[in-house]
Amino acid sequence: MISDEQLDAYRISGERIRVVRDGLESNDVKGIVLAWDESLVMVRRPNKRIVKLDRNYVFQPFTEPRKDPENL
Repeated sequence: MISDEQLDAYRISGERIRVVRDGLESNDVKGIVLAWDESLVMVRRPNKRIVKLDRNYVFQPFTEPRKDPENL
């Protein structure tokens, strides 16, 4: 699970992130962190839509190579 400190750093910097949900890269969510609570994170996608995602997914900067969630 991603920490509050790491989410806050992403929110303050406005850095684009990638949320890896499964083994398919096409299912990744890309955007910026808006808000979070103890179980969910709100991410604004490039098309301005907001999605709520579970905090147990893999959150990483968009500029880094994609991590495979099955190998973590």
